[in-house]
Amino acid sequence: MGRQILLVKSVQLIADGKAPRIDQPEDGATYEGIQKKENAKICWDNSAEVIHNWIRGHDKVPGAWTVIKDQIVTLYGSSLLEGAVPSGEPLHIEGASKSGLVTKNGLVLFGKDEKMLIVKNLQFEDGKMIPASNYFSMGDVTVLELTEEEKAIESHIRDIWKGILSNVAAIEDSTDFFKSGAASMDVVRLVEEIKQKCAGLELQNEDVYMATTFQDFIQMVVRKFRGEDKEEIVVDYATLNVNNMTVKMPYQCFINGQFVDSDSGKTYETINPTDGSVLCKVSYCSVADVDKAVAAAKEAFENGEWGKMNARDRGRILYRLADLMEEHQEELATIEALDSGAVYTLALKTHVGMSVQTFRYFAGWCDKIQGSTIPINQARPNRNLTFTKKEPLGVCAIVIPWNYPLMMLAWKSAACLAAGNTLVLKPAQVTPLTALKFAELASKAGVPKGVINILPGSGGLVGQRLSEHPDIRKLGFTGSTPIGKQIMKSCAVSNLKKVSLELGGKSPLIIFNDCDLDKAVRMGMGAVYFNKGENCIAAGRLFVEESIHDEFVRRVVEEIKKMKIGDPLDRSTDHGPQNHKAHLEKLLEYCESGIKEGATLVYGAKHVPRPGFFMEPTVFTNVEDHMYIAQEESFGPVMVISKFKDGDIDGVLARANSTEYGLASGVFTRDISKAMYVSEKLEAGTVFINTYNKTDVAAPFGGFKQSGFGKDLGEEALHEYLRTKAVTVEY
Repeated sequence: MGRQILLVKSVQLIADGKAPRIDQPEDGATYEGIQKKENAKICWDNSAEVIHNWIRGHDKVPGAWTVIKDQIVTLYGSSLLEGAVPSGEPLHIEGASKSGLVTKNGLVLFGKDEKMLIVKNLQFEDGKMIPASNYFSMGDVTVLELTEEEKAIESHIRDIWKGILSNVAAIEDSTDFFKSGAASMDVVRLVEEIKQKCAGLELQNEDVYMATTFQDFIQMVVRKFRGEDKEEIVVDYATLNVNNMTVKMPYQCFINGQFVDSDSGKTYETINPTDGSVLCKVSYCSVADVDKAVAAAKEAFENGEWGKMNARDRGRILYRLADLMEEHQEELATIEALDSGAVYTLALKTHVGMSVQTFRYFAGWCDKIQGSTIPINQARPNRNLTFTKKEPLGVCAIVIPWNYPLMMLAWKSAACLAAGNTLVLKPAQVTPLTALKFAELASKAGVPKGVINILPGSGGLVGQRLSEHPDIRKLGFTGSTPIGKQIMKSCAVSNLKKVSLELGGKSPLIIFNDCDLDKAVRMGMGAVYFNKGENCIAAGRLFVEESIHDEFVRRVVEEIKKMKIGDPLDRSTDHGPQNHKAHLEKLLEYCESGIKEGATLVYGAKHVPRPGFFMEPTVFTNVEDHMYIAQEESFGPVMVISKFKDGDIDGVLARANSTEYGLASGVFTRDISKAMYVSEKLEAGTVFINTYNKTDVAAPFGGFKQSGFGKDLGEEALHEYLRTKAVTVEY
C-alpha cells in the first residue's frame, strides 16, 4: 500500500513539473548523435560500397543526405551497380568528384574508386519524395479526371485524413500530410484505414512519402485503383517490320526483374537461318552473370514475395502469363520463325500454342499439390500422426535446346514455377529471342523480380556454371546425350543436385502391311519431317514390312516432291531452313556417311540452292543395322528406311530395341492385339499407335536408357520440382 502511495506522489510531481531532473551528460551519448540529421551527410571521399552502406544504414531515420542544386536531398533505396556505365542525364552533386546520372532505373552515383551505386528515391526538404528516375521530369504528370466511383473513394480518404489530422480545420487539396503534423505511426494508420475502408485498396508506406499533399495523394491512389501505377519494365528492343507487324525483341540478359547488359558487356550475333542475316546482337553472359542471377533467384525464393505467396495466387499469375503469351502469339511465332527457322503456321500452333497450354495446365496444379497421411505403428501409450508435405526445391536451373525454343522453355519452367521454385534459364545460344520476350511478358504478368532469370550465352560457360553452382538444387536439361552425361557428372560433384535429362533419340517406327497405308505415309512423313526433322521424338528409323516397302517409298517420294521449301513466314511453306549453318553442314556429312556405307539414296541430301540454310527432305533405303545412319540420330529431315520380312514381329522388335536410346517409338497396324503386344515390348518412354507426334500437356514425356530420365508434362513433371518431407507427431 505504501509503494502505491509513493508511486502516485511521484507521478503527481512529474505532472506538476516539480520532479527532480538529472540531465544526461554529452559524454557517451552515442545513439542520439547517430540519429541527428546533421550527422548523416554523405562523404563522397569514399568507395561506392562505403557510400552504399552509409545510405542504407541511415535509410529510414534520419536519412543520408547530400546537396543538389543548393537543396538538401535525402537518398533512399541504395544498391551497388555493376557492369557498363548506363546512359543518363548528368546531375551535379555537391562534393562529389563526378556527376551523377539520372537514368531510367534511378540515380547512378560514383564512389572515389569509380565504382557505381544506384538510389531509387529522393526526398526534398519539403518532405516530398519522388522516384530518382523522375528528377528531371517533376511536374510533368497529367492530372486525372475522377469518375463517380473514384470521387467516392476520394471522399472516404478525405475523412480518413481528417481523422488523423484532427488539428486541421479542413482538408484542402494543398494540405500536406507531414507539414500538418503527421508522423510515421500515422502513415501506418493511413495505409491500414484505406485498406479497410476502400475495398481492400493496398498502399505501401512509401507511397505516402511519395505523395504528401492531398491532391497528389488522391492522384496516386486513383492511378493505383486503375492499375496505372504498376512499374513498367524498362526494355531496349531490336525492332523489325516483318510479317505485317512491328516485332519488338529484347536482347539483353534478364536478371532480378531487369533487362541488363552482361557483366562483361560482350554481345554476339543471332542469325536468321532463312537468309543468313543478323537479327540483332544479344548479351553474352558470363560466370559473373550466372552468380548474380542465382543470387537473385535465391533471394526471391527465401525472402521474396514468391516464397510467401499462397498457391492459388501463384496460379493466378501463371494464368495471367498464359493469357499474355496468347495475346502476343503472332509476335512470338514470328520471332520463333525468324530466330529458329520454324514455319510460322507450325510455330503458331505448336511452338507457341502448346506453350500457352502448358502454362495454363500447370497454373491449375498450383493449389493441388498436396501430401498424404500415413498410418504408422503407435508409440503406446501415446499416439502418432505421420503426414507428408510436398515442398519446392529452391533455385532450379533449366537448360533448353534450339529446336523448340519457347516450347521447351514452357515444358520445364511451367512445372518448376507451379511447384513454387525460382529459376535461372539458359536458352540455346543460337535461339535466345523468344526466351527473352517471355521474360518481358512474365514481368508484365506480375511474376516478382528474381523468380525468372534468363541468361543467353555459351553452354560451355553458362551451362557449366549452372551445373556446378552450389546454390542450385535442381537442373533440368534437354539436349544431346554426351552433354547430358557431362552435366550429370558436374551436378553430382558440386552438391548432388537433382537432375532430369531429356536426351538423344533414335526412335523406331514400325509399319506393318495391314496398316492404313495412306495414313502411314502421311504420318510417317510427319514423324520424320515435322519441324524440318529438328524434333527430339522424330522417327529416326522406319521399319517397313517387305510386302508394302516399295509402295511406301514410292508414295513418300511422290509427296516430298509436292512440298514447298521456302520462307517460313510464307503461309504456304511446308519446309523451312535448318536452324543454323553448322547444323546444316553436319546433316550433309551425315548423308555422305550413309552413301559411303552403301545405303541407297532415293531422294535429297542436298543444300537447296538459295540463300539460307535449306536442305532437301531426304530418303535412304536398304539401310542395314550396322550402318552409322541406322544407329545415330540425324536431327534433321532424313528418312532412314529398313525393310523386315512379312510376319516377323519379334525380329523387327529386336532390331527396333537394338539401340541405347529409348525416347519414343511408333507402330502402324489395324490389328489391335498386335499393336498392344508391340507397344508393350518397345523400350521407349512414349509409344504412338496409328499416330505420331501426338504429345499433350497432360501426358508425361521422357525417355528410357540413354535418352535420359525424369518427365516433362503431366502431373509427374511436378514431382521433378518437388521434395517430399515426412512429419511425425506424437500426442
